[in-house]
Amino acid sequence: MVSERPLRVGVVCPYSFDHPGGVQFHVRDLAEALMDDGHEVSVLAPAGDDTPVPEYVVPSGKTLAVHYNGSVARLAFGPVKAARVRKWLAANQFDVLHLHEPAIPSLAMLALWIAEGPVVATFHSSLVRSRSLQIAYPFVRQSLEKITARIAVSEDARRTLVDHLGGDAVVIPNGVYVDRFAAAPTDPAWTGTPQRPTVAFLGRLDEPRKGLGVLLGAVAQVQKTIPGIRLLIAGGGETGPEQVAAAGPQVAAAVELLGTVTDDEKARLLASADVYCAPQTGGESFGIVLVEAMSTDTCVVASDLGAFRRVLDDGGAGVLFRNGDSADLAATLVRVLADPALAVEARARAAQVVRRYDWSSVTKQILAVYEMAVAGRDAPVGEDESVLRLLRRDRGEVR
Repeated sequence: MVSERPLRVGVVCPYSFDHPGGVQFHVRDLAEALMDDGHEVSVLAPAGDDTPVPEYVVPSGKTLAVHYNGSVARLAFGPVKAARVRKWLAANQFDVLHLHEPAIPSLAMLALWIAEGPVVATFHSSLVRSRSLQIAYPFVRQSLEKITARIAVSEDARRTLVDHLGGDAVVIPNGVYVDRFAAAPTDPAWTGTPQRPTVAFLGRLDEPRKGLGVLLGAVAQVQKTIPGIRLLIAGGGETGPEQVAAAGPQVAAAVELLGTVTDDEKARLLASADVYCAPQTGGESFGIVLVEAMSTDTCVVASDLGAFRRVLDDGGAGVLFRNGDSADLAATLVRVLADPALAVEARARAAQVVRRYDWSSVTKQILAVYEMAVAGRDAPVGEDESVLRLLRRDRGEVR
């Protein structure tokens, strides 16, 4: 089922556009994919009034930094923000309201309290235990019943929802503009050679769960076999130079700190590298950058987190190593860099896998949820889950 008429869609992002991350990029790309499909979209998001944002984004003002899920989340909450949410909702007569992470104390939670009409919620987080969600549950329990349909971006995110908040969700993955990444040019400054191959890493450098320490710990071992290896590190955070220096002068000589990169620079970096390495140690529900790297025809080496394993087709579309094990990562990098046939095989499978994550496919699935939510506004999924059953039947999804 796809929309036969233009919809007015309101999207609420919980995290700040001042410091964008995976959820913000997902919200941005979803909004643009929906607009490309002819729908009218307005996004309400935490952002300073002077922060440059796309014209379809309505900023809610200053944010508060909160430690959450191993990182720092910048949220917007309180009576002033609630008033802005109420004003935004009143000014727009949305056919459907799409909230992201409504159990996080930010704009989406406020919108859920205030909203009337069809509400779709997407859950992104993957946590084994979440004290934050356990604390938040009493405050959102009754409001969660207002949600007409639930989406989880991965099986890991769905399990977190089931375990901590109850209810269920259909799994619709994060989207990627596959063809944009596939068309990205290489950059001579980042392109490797057999003697000097390049390994790329993208992530917030001051968040331990992103695994930079694990990767740096592997470099010295790789240098014993491939002395010319170059490690290209992109991402924000003040601790990067310290971590590189602590790894020793030999490792530091192989590292190039690129800082924060633009979307175009990221695509060129991924296209240029011989290997993209994802050494994250936990807290990942999907792994969008893995799909982006796969789309540029770059071989991916990743820790064997459940979310990464699923994205990489259980290791068929990339190469996995033991989570947190620098020695195993080093051996894996040497094996991939020394065996072109292994990389070619993984890249060939990846070229097939990435198509399931293209926005052309993902948007159709989300629009199907919107249409069923609008059609079933008098019978919320929270009561009989008929929308979930119908969508699962249409997609051939079995649980």
